[in-house]
Amino acid sequence: MNPIILTSPLQGWASSLEAVPDPVFAERMMGDGIAVDPTGNCLHAPCDAVVLSVHASGHAITLRTPEGAEILMHIGLDTVALGGRGFTPCVAEGASVQRLDPLIRFDLDLLVCEARAVITPVIVTNPERFTIVRRETDKLVGVGEAMMTLEPRVDAADMAVVEGDTVRRTIVVPLVHGIHARPAARIGETARKFASEVKISKDERDGNVRSPVALMALGLKLGDEITLAATGPDAADALAAIGDLILGGMGEKAGSGAPTPPTAAPSTSVFPREGGGPGTTNDGAAGSWPPASAGERGAASAKVLTLPADGRLPGVTASPGIAIGQAGLFRLAEIAVTREGSGATAERTALDAALATVTDRLATKSATAIGAERAILTAHTALLDDPTLTDAAHAAIAQGDSAAYAWRTAIRAQADALKATGDARLAERADDMLDLERQVLRALAGEDLDERLTFPPGTILLADDLLPSHLLGLDTASIVGFCVERGGPTSHVAILAATIGLPALVAVGPALAEITAGTPLILDAGAGLLHVAPDAETQATAQTAFDAQTERRRAALANAARECRTQDGVRIEAFANLGSADDADAAVRNGAEGCGLLRTEFLFLERDSAPSVDEQTADYQRIADTLDGRPLIVRLLDIGGDKPAPYLPIAAEENPALGLRGIRVGLAHPEMLDAQLRAILTVRPAGQCRIMVPMIASLAELRAVRAALDAAAAAIGHTEHVALGIMIETPAAAITADLLASEADFLSIGTNDLTQYALAMDRGNPAVASDLDGLHPAVLRLIARTCEGGAVHGKWTGVCGGLASDPLAVPILIGLGVTELSSAPALVPEIKAVVATLTIDACRAHAAAAMNCISAADVRTLARSFRP
Repeated sequence: MNPIILTSPLQGWASSLEAVPDPVFAERMMGDGIAVDPTGNCLHAPCDAVVLSVHASGHAITLRTPEGAEILMHIGLDTVALGGRGFTPCVAEGASVQRLDPLIRFDLDLLVCEARAVITPVIVTNPERFTIVRRETDKLVGVGEAMMTLEPRVDAADMAVVEGDTVRRTIVVPLVHGIHARPAARIGETARKFASEVKISKDERDGNVRSPVALMALGLKLGDEITLAATGPDAADALAAIGDLILGGMGEKAGSGAPTPPTAAPSTSVFPREGGGPGTTNDGAAGSWPPASAGERGAASAKVLTLPADGRLPGVTASPGIAIGQAGLFRLAEIAVTREGSGATAERTALDAALATVTDRLATKSATAIGAERAILTAHTALLDDPTLTDAAHAAIAQGDSAAYAWRTAIRAQADALKATGDARLAERADDMLDLERQVLRALAGEDLDERLTFPPGTILLADDLLPSHLLGLDTASIVGFCVERGGPTSHVAILAATIGLPALVAVGPALAEITAGTPLILDAGAGLLHVAPDAETQATAQTAFDAQTERRRAALANAARECRTQDGVRIEAFANLGSADDADAAVRNGAEGCGLLRTEFLFLERDSAPSVDEQTADYQRIADTLDGRPLIVRLLDIGGDKPAPYLPIAAEENPALGLRGIRVGLAHPEMLDAQLRAILTVRPAGQCRIMVPMIASLAELRAVRAALDAAAAAIGHTEHVALGIMIETPAAAITADLLASEADFLSIGTNDLTQYALAMDRGNPAVASDLDGLHPAVLRLIARTCEGGAVHGKWTGVCGGLASDPLAVPILIGLGVTELSSAPALVPEIKAVVATLTIDACRAHAAAAMNCISAADVRTLARSFRP
């Protein structure tokens, strides 16, 4: 049977059913489909069909296609109460109609005034027989435009092959992101409802569907052909349920326009994952860092790395400052285990007790955790409960292995399988598993589970690359700075380093791996240099500079509570960028006058479903309470690009930085945008929160968000004005700032992305990291244009990107017209201290000179010589 194409019966805005404010439709109680918010006044036939019924009040009609698909179209909500007023049916029951024939004419003005809503669901009421394989939503549609494509369901029994007591079925994976953590968990949950054992196989490898880890290890991607095999008393039913679940897409089904899946899933992360996380592969296991010695690498490469003769390694400043100390290498010692057990019963009892101890600890910590920490703990709990791991460990114990050896063997087999898929997301799950390995082994040994990676005081940490989780797992009281071989100055690790207040260099290069632990180092991050084994004179000079830096910071912190003003009295707001209540506490202690950027994506990442309204509200309220009345600017979800969420059906993109990210994701998923807006509006006291929209490129996007905000406010009875501002992160937004400022309440420049897009350099690409600098004259001119555009309408312009945390950039930004600086919490006192030395006239002259430089390097040279 050929696919059935349904065209739009109305002119208007097409949405998913979740946008319908009625659970009967939104929860698909009557079937699956889409909805159209009409701008016309006539309902047309979406295909050739027979009219099954026309409701007596004329507000709804049901059609049946020649193939048997039954289509219900319900004009508006609660329109039955109008008793037929405003509706004029054009056809009667039993009539044959052709595509585009008029079905019902209606008075749109009357419906708008008297009905609860005019949004019109178009529903396939027999979804057990037909599957929607493509739908067009979140766009304007005209009458007759293709809207949905249906395909008949094939009975599982017709697809199945019976071989003895095993039933098999072959299907093609329709999920755009493949079978990753979330769908694997749902498949496992479905499988546990049946007594039969079900396996999925591909290319001679198979996995038990009850095990999320086993399924992920198969590396199943969009378009892969897989075979399901069920054995047991209810094999046919289990096979049908699991097969239909996968074919249904679980909210991640690719449309026919989805790109062909690549042979290896591209990584959208800005952090290459060849190493591991804290407590995982950095313990001497495969993938640890430093890599093999130069001699060991000789077989693979003719190039032997050596340190420069003068011991000076250049890098790119991620977080300025001076640090003096010794080298510490980012790796952990292997936990020793013995293979021979002391009896299967004793070892199994010990393992089960250790697993229960770790599970309880995760539950206890999850109860009070927020943001990224809570998401990581949730992921660990799910992995710990995977039957593949426990079954494999129990089997090894039965063969005589100790509980510790059996657990390590089970974990590493699955972790290696996940890494072998070549999928960056699955490699991250492998790191989580190796982290769990250490926790369970420590529980077996009776050791404290709150293991913290510690280094001697004065350690300068060296690694090939770091993730935010790496830094969060380190003892920052002993670490005075860090350097990484790769990365970029606008990466999230660089942002986190500035938040913590650690001097840091990135993109130092592979020579960093030649340094041995304990080597004396001087890190002059502001100058972009790491001095290896410096001589006495260099050490003395660095110590003098460090002492001066320490004194400046002490004085700045002592005066941090003062209102931020220039020397000649101009008010500059000194805000802080936050990601949690802990950040907010640090910001208040450092004298921040508010939050200029609350990153909300940490609530949405590293989890299998979006956070609820209540969950979001609790986190936002906690941060607002910590700020104690100070302004809180909440950035709407900035996801996509380098921050994918597995539960969002975003197709693989050749260039994610230029694809569906920022507010584009919110507008594509209005139900998620609405939930976040409602959560922000619920925070008390009303008015403390302001809302900021990421990645704006046009006035139309801002208007769409404004409409969504108004709708959310009306839905919950919120009547107070809420400031709605925008982030300037694209050259388009900077150039048209005057147009955007006519409707935005404020402008805030995200210099990290603005730099990336202005210079056409991927901020996650180490090959261009050294040239990616927000003080490039082109970026400065875009900032100037933004400030001028905002001033036309009396709107203030701030900076919440990396430049606001760079003391060298502050005088230039103020000279360009910036009146709010939102920096890392630890740097707020220093930023305030810098502002207090400035005069507006001097800053303006300095900024004009900076814009006339020919490179970022020249601007930095000029900035270092600036004396207010």
